[in-house]
Amino acid sequence: MATLLGVAFGFLAWFFVRYGLGGFYTIGPNERAVITTFGRAQRLGDHTTLEDPVAHGLRPEEVERYAYPQVRVIGPGFSWKFPWQDVYKVSVATVTVSIAHDPDQPDANQHGQVLEAVTKDQLNTGLTGQLRYTVSERNLYAYLFGVKNPVSHVMGYFVSILRDRIANFEAPDRTAAIEAAGGSDLGVAQGISINDLRKNLRNLNERMDDECASAAARYGIILDAALITGIDPPAEIDSALAAINTAHNQVSSEISLAQAAADQKIVQSKRAVEIETLNAQAEVEPLLALAAQLGELKAQGAGALQAYVRNTRLKLLSRSRSLIAVQAEGVRS
Repeated sequence: MATLLGVAFGFLAWFFVRYGLGGFYTIGPNERAVITTFGRAQRLGDHTTLEDPVAHGLRPEEVERYAYPQVRVIGPGFSWKFPWQDVYKVSVATVTVSIAHDPDQPDANQHGQVLEAVTKDQLNTGLTGQLRYTVSERNLYAYLFGVKNPVSHVMGYFVSILRDRIANFEAPDRTAAIEAAGGSDLGVAQGISINDLRKNLRNLNERMDDECASAAARYGIILDAALITGIDPPAEIDSALAAINTAHNQVSSEISLAQAAADQKIVQSKRAVEIETLNAQAEVEPLLALAAQLGELKAQGAGALQAYVRNTRLKLLSRSRSLIAVQAEGVRS
């Protein structure tokens, strides 16, 4: 009897320590947790992530595929669970990794330092940069139970989008630059995709942020920012690009000088036309004024016009006599 009591007491003590005291757990300041009861996460009724703003980045054809249930999230603090419950803790701190990081193969991509991609003109190039991500507290179900390795999935998702953008990227201001060059791309040094990418890194980063906005709804990970800092082709290609850029710059300079000279000649021609037009107007204006004056005199009667003509003749005769007298004096002297 005493043995049975000892066994029973020992079992109760073990049960109390194992499932009583062992049921207490803590959640750190940068952690969140989800409790499962017999393997099922505690849900918030029938609500899904489609009702949450986190799903706004999904395309219409993805809505049904990524409809995850909303679960009860436990914040920082001290809590207790039943023996048949399990606690899944997740860190929600922001993580910064290289864009070449491969969670499944750490040695890939030059040990996670350089990501290779192919441009639209079939040039191999190396990409360097950083990616910041955070576990989405609003979609912990997708992170914990949606996929086996969410970080690996989201990195693969990011890399696939980045490589697609690199392969199809075209500078947004290329058309305007060609029009400014007179409809020809000879003076545009953006005809090479690597040049386009280097000069539009900010635009590329913004496009990547827009494309990856649905990662939180897909995998429960928020891509805070993608910062691509370097685009470096192989050395032999880089030297060839430098030569091509130099040639482009020279052609662009010559075209600019020719356009400046042509513009200057056009301005000078316009100015000459304006001057000749003003001279013609200056010569015509007195005649128009005289015609208007004669018309007014004629309207007053034929005698007025004849008197005007007579007075004009007298003035001309007087001036002619004065001129003849001056010329005669000059001859005598």
